[in-house]
Amino acid sequence: MRPFLSLAAALLAAPVFAAGPVPAELPRHISADSLRGHLSFLASDLLEGRGTPSRGQDLAAEYIAAQFRRAGLEPAGDDGYFQTAHWQYAERGAAGYSMTVRAGDKSVAIPLDGLTASFTDAYALASTPVVALDWQQANADPEAYAGKVLVMPAPPVPGAARMVQEKLKGSPAAVVLIDRQRRHAAHGGWLIDPEQPPAHGPHVLVVHAADAADALAQPGATLTASLPAAATRPVKLRNVIGVLRGSDPKLKSTYVMLTSHYDHLGIRNGAIYNGANDDGSGTVSVVEIASAMAAVKERPRRSVVFMTLFGEELGLLGSKYYGRHPVFPVKDTVADLNLEQVGRTDDSEGKQEGTATVTGFDFSTLPDVLAKAGEQTGVKLWKHAINSDRFFARSDNQSLADLGVPAHTLCVAFAYPDYHGKDDHWDKIDYANMAKVNRMVAVGLYMLANDESAPRWKADNPKAARYQEAATKLHAAQ
Repeated sequence: MRPFLSLAAALLAAPVFAAGPVPAELPRHISADSLRGHLSFLASDLLEGRGTPSRGQDLAAEYIAAQFRRAGLEPAGDDGYFQTAHWQYAERGAAGYSMTVRAGDKSVAIPLDGLTASFTDAYALASTPVVALDWQQANADPEAYAGKVLVMPAPPVPGAARMVQEKLKGSPAAVVLIDRQRRHAAHGGWLIDPEQPPAHGPHVLVVHAADAADALAQPGATLTASLPAAATRPVKLRNVIGVLRGSDPKLKSTYVMLTSHYDHLGIRNGAIYNGANDDGSGTVSVVEIASAMAAVKERPRRSVVFMTLFGEELGLLGSKYYGRHPVFPVKDTVADLNLEQVGRTDDSEGKQEGTATVTGFDFSTLPDVLAKAGEQTGVKLWKHAINSDRFFARSDNQSLADLGVPAHTLCVAFAYPDYHGKDDHWDKIDYANMAKVNRMVAVGLYMLANDESAPRWKADNPKAARYQEAATKLHAAQ
């Protein structure tokens, strides 16, 4: 009877699903102490906030590649584990710069660090009247600001300046976007993607300085500006990619992806923004889960791609670059699970222990698999009534979803103290809970990679229609 009892115990210990058992030892390879060790380095001051681009980000990339190498993943870049983007970095010096708002008898100078102007040519503007409108008003009455400076709130989307240039109907002398939260701040310089042609349209200036923003809102205000040309230099930006090859002769040529972004905000006003939760937590989770899956003898049937991405904070740059230059055929990529903010449990709406949520919860069948994995590992997967849909487009899953791949972002807390703040430190992470969530992700990832059926977009959800259409076009070409 002993062999039978041992077999029965093993079957009970291993999560079971339609395509077969998940190896029982897989979750046991995930350690809270290991996660703490990785994150205490990646979110340390030595890495200077991992800004894009920066020495600290390069150090982070090397560290991640070393961990993939240690786990035995196969390198999948153009340079070992690195997929390299050759871009330009532009900076505008203070010599010859001036920008002034006059409102009544007051004159407000805008300092260079209170402005983002992401164009390289020199620009001058004589004293020109200002017209303050919102986006809807501006496109309803283009004549109201013809030849004048149009002032608007900055749209809360990546690439706001380019969007304005491409979609604004009128012909202003310039456009000023007000961004008091510095969401669109260049912080000293900005990146130029050589594959993206320059946008045609008015010059767009993004103002962050509060006193200047107030002055621009005054009736009768005028703006004068003189901006010197920017200097440029080449930079290398790198996604870090490793693959665990599948065991099935046919399905190993199809891929499930686990991703995160490893950049953060760098140094601002002399303070280091370490980004422990956003998204150091997701990055070390990718590293830990990769190591755990590689340590298991029984490989899943599909191949699993582990990838950390540059430049998410600047507009999903690394994932968009991968989308244009996929290492693995997009038509053979069946799913992407992106990890963001999985370490903090002090959600602004209440503590989140033993729980996780995903963006676009009802968009595809991928979350259904994660929910099963959660049941088997003691983690409740839930849908946030507002943020689940609202945040779908705000992380790197969006770049894969746009191509038709079922892709979602998993997190523990949508909002928490220190979000994008200088005090998001590694010692505020709940490592025991993060390890628990990692075990759920590892089990779910194995399920996805071992199942012959691929996740699909839900045709009955109108919010998923554009992604379903992309998937249809993608697979029609096969």
